[in-house]
Amino acid sequence: MKAVWYERTGAAPDVLTFGEMPTPVAGPGEVRVRLQASGVNPADVGRRAGSYRAMEFPRVIPDSDGAGIVDQVGDGVTRLKVGERVWLFNGQRNGRAFGTAAEYIALAEHLVTPLPDSVSFAAGATLGIPGMTAWCCLFGDGPVAGQTILVTGGAGAVGHYAVQLAKWGGARVIATVSSALKAEQARLAGADLVIDYKTEDVVAKAMAFTEGRGVDRVVDVDFGGNIATTLKLMALNSTIAVYATQGNRNPVVPMRELMEKCIALRALVLFALPQPVLAAAQADISKWLAAGKRIHNVAAQFALSDTAQAHLAVEKGDKLGTVIVDCAR
Repeated sequence: MKAVWYERTGAAPDVLTFGEMPTPVAGPGEVRVRLQASGVNPADVGRRAGSYRAMEFPRVIPDSDGAGIVDQVGDGVTRLKVGERVWLFNGQRNGRAFGTAAEYIALAEHLVTPLPDSVSFAAGATLGIPGMTAWCCLFGDGPVAGQTILVTGGAGAVGHYAVQLAKWGGARVIATVSSALKAEQARLAGADLVIDYKTEDVVAKAMAFTEGRGVDRVVDVDFGGNIATTLKLMALNSTIAVYATQGNRNPVVPMRELMEKCIALRALVLFALPQPVLAAAQADISKWLAAGKRIHNVAAQFALSDTAQAHLAVEKGDKLGTVIVDCAR
C-alpha cells in the first residue's frame, strides 16, 4: 500500500516519507479499512514534531482519525461487515504505530463506527478526536439538559462540535471566539451567546447571560491560559472539562478557589479514557448524526503524497476545522 511514515521526529518536510509499505491484515477482533480520508489533528503534528512525547516505535505512520470502507474482518468481529462505510479514531496513538496516513489500516473493531451515507468521507474523518473529545468533555458526568455550557474556542475543531452536541443535549451554550469570522461559525453551530474575548468582557457578558448565576460547565481549550477568567464565571458545583492547556503548559491550580465553589476539574485525553465511555460517545454521536443536518468543518484537503503540507497547515494555527488528507489520491 501507499503510506506516509517517519522514523525520527522533526519538521514535516524533513522527516515524512511517502512510499510503499506492506498492506496490513485484519487480526482477531480487528477490521481492515480501505481509507478514503485521514484527519490531521494538533496532537498528530505534535507527535511527529517531537514536542508531544518521545517516539515509541522505530517507524510511525502518523494521524489518528480517518474514514473509509471496511474491506476485511478478522476472527471474532461481529458488529461490522465488509463493504460498510465507517469512521475511526485512535489510529496512531499510545501502543499503536500505524495510523491513517495510508491507503489501509487494521485496528480493533471497537475503534470503528458506521458512517451514514449522508456524511462524506472527508467529513467522517473530522469526527474522531474532535467529536469524541467534545462528547467526553460535555457528557462525561451525565446529561447536560437545562445547563449552561461555556465552550472556549467555539469555532475550533473540538469547540465547534461541542457547541453542536451541547445544543443537541438540551443545554444553553456560550462560545468564546477571537474574530468575527469565528463568531459566525459558532453562531451557525447553534451558540446562544458568542463573545469575542479579544474585544469584549467575557465575565460580564457570561454573568449577565446567566443572570449572575454563572455557568455549569466549561469545555476548555486552554485551561492554563483561561483559568483567571474562568474562575470568575463558574457557578457553584460546576465543572471545568479540560482537553488542552497551550497558553500555560504548567499552570498553578488555585485549589482554594475551586474548593470554595465546589468546582470539579475533569482533565482528559481521548486515548486514555475507559472503553465504556468511548463506546457511549460513539453511540451518541451516531444518534446525533442521524437526528439532523450537521456541520463538519473541513479546513483544507491534501493528497496523501502531500501529507507534509497538511501537517504544516495544522502547525500554521489559523485553520477553521480539520485538515484532511485524501488517502485515495
